[in-house]
Amino acid sequence: MKIQWWKLAGILLVLYALIGGLALPVPQLPILEQSIRNLYYHVPMWFGMLALLMASGFYSVKTLKDGNFQNDIKASSYAAIAVLYGSIGLTTGMIWARNTWGVYWTNDPKLNSAAIGMLMYAAYFVLRGSVEDEEKRARISAVYNLFVLPVYIVLIYIMPRLTASLHPGNGGNPGFNSYDLDSRLRMVFYPAVLGWIFIGFWIADLQIRIKQIDFKKRLND
Repeated sequence: MKIQWWKLAGILLVLYALIGGLALPVPQLPILEQSIRNLYYHVPMWFGMLALLMASGFYSVKTLKDGNFQNDIKASSYAAIAVLYGSIGLTTGMIWARNTWGVYWTNDPKLNSAAIGMLMYAAYFVLRGSVEDEEKRARISAVYNLFVLPVYIVLIYIMPRLTASLHPGNGGNPGFNSYDLDSRLRMVFYPAVLGWIFIGFWIADLQIRIKQIDFKKRLND
């Protein structure tokens, strides 16, 4: 089977990020020190999650427009991998917080907003599981998905910037761009973001194919 270019690119970029993230030099900043390498693994998860959620929202719009179950399968699959990425993002963030702030969790607006966002998408799958009729489930899920997506964006990317926060780039704290004067972080960070986005869509594509096969089997039974 011929592999698509973006899948190969995802593999190469993630391998580069994993190896380069550990081997290449990083700025020696107070408190962060070597833990700054987590930037390559923690932050790309949230970029990947957002990209997958945008794709999920796109197919939810198509579900409402034409009622095609294939679009519902794609919307739910992209959302599922987005939640996986968010879970990894929360876990790596907690580990990073323990090494820099001394605790796994603080009463920080960025962290609390991320947790609320994850719970909203967990409710999306609870909602899907509670509706037996496939057509009704597809439409209700699509409506909920399109409602929660802008709320998630506000929670994660807007509200933390308006209040005091320990998180870099929020609440008046400088982001990594102001620290990284020699661009050493950018050499790995941007490829990592792109690579993890590609890998996320690849995983979602595999799940979509599995669900499509299961859907066709149920139609034939």
